[in-house]
Amino acid sequence: MPQGRAIVGRSVVRVPPPAEVPEAVRILPAEPVVQSKIRSQIKDLEDSKIVEVWQLGFGRKNLIPLWVGESDLTTPDFIRKAATAALEAGHTFYSHKRGEPALREALTAYVNRLHGTPDRPRPVGIDRVTVTSAGMNGLMLMMQCMLDPGDEVVAVTPVWPNIFAAARILGAVPKAVAQTLGDRGWSLDLDRLFAACGPRTRALFVNSPGNPTGWMMTADEQRIVLDFCRRRGIWLIADEVYDRFVYDRPSAPSFLSLADADDPLVVVNSFSKPWAMTGWRLGWVIANAAMSEALSKVIEFNTSGTTPFVQYGGLAAIRDGEPFVRHMVERCRIGRDLVFQALSAAPRVRIVRPEASFYAFFHIDGVADTVQFCKDLLFKADVGLAPGEAFGPGGEGCVRLCYANAPGRLSQAMERMLPLLR
Repeated sequence: MPQGRAIVGRSVVRVPPPAEVPEAVRILPAEPVVQSKIRSQIKDLEDSKIVEVWQLGFGRKNLIPLWVGESDLTTPDFIRKAATAALEAGHTFYSHKRGEPALREALTAYVNRLHGTPDRPRPVGIDRVTVTSAGMNGLMLMMQCMLDPGDEVVAVTPVWPNIFAAARILGAVPKAVAQTLGDRGWSLDLDRLFAACGPRTRALFVNSPGNPTGWMMTADEQRIVLDFCRRRGIWLIADEVYDRFVYDRPSAPSFLSLADADDPLVVVNSFSKPWAMTGWRLGWVIANAAMSEALSKVIEFNTSGTTPFVQYGGLAAIRDGEPFVRHMVERCRIGRDLVFQALSAAPRVRIVRPEASFYAFFHIDGVADTVQFCKDLLFKADVGLAPGEAFGPGGEGCVRLCYANAPGRLSQAMERMLPLLR
């Protein structure tokens, strides 16, 4: 085949015939492009309305942030020292998937002390206790074990919005049953709750004491709900993270006081609130044998276990932390009463004294868009609150305030807020 020539600059170069074009540079026929994609369940997740407001407060030096669920106290020194000592001692290797045995044993004793009854002094055995990398991690792990795409999770609202996101991530369908706010507080219609559970319902979610409402389910109500889940074969997910934040007894009523070892019950708890450990990401789950075995499997493919030296901090909290818990709860009681007294005097505010948790969730007359109200409050008063719309049905027209803060800080926030609530 004849060769061609071409002039490039001042040089003459040989152009090879088509047969001599190297394989690597030949132009191949176009093939269909397979594009990388993000699962629709992730791509379509809505941003948190709490975070939408929270981000606007970054860098504001005079801000009083009362929007997220944590105290202004740092983790107690004895917990920090225990974790540091474990780190220095070399507890940096892989740990037991379901948690350090010493921590699981301590948690078993702690739970039985709080929720044992004369008839059932030890309702929980160590075989049912699993340590997780935060309470949220525990929720996600158990839902991975129980939900198929299209399954339904029925949740009592207003509620911490992460439960809805967790269900959607797994392709499940969350359904809300809203509480109502009356003169005596928040209340739940159990008939409406049970009617919402259909043939695809796999789990019923109850957060008591409630975030954001401060509502607390009674032991009689818990017994009725547990019996319903037994009959229907529905998992009962009990978020009891705020069980120590109750102001007339050592702890709130727990499903653990009523349940048998093989009941379809999963109880989630966390070190974050009672011991001021929100940044540590440490929690625990109590479940029956089948769920505990399943949790062990999914932990292997999620985290492979919880950070060992963090667990030693948790162990110190359980063993030596009761005085701090009492101090924290008393501080929150003072904060609750201060906030309730101040907001009760505002003519546009409808509020009841919270039974438990460490939030005031109050209705403001004339506010249709609580996200915009919280943004306005941020810029006009330098106080950060969480919009009620973030917590699902029942939260319309309400905002959440975390009173797990110093009384002086709360008093200053009330002085700033009240002119905008008249």
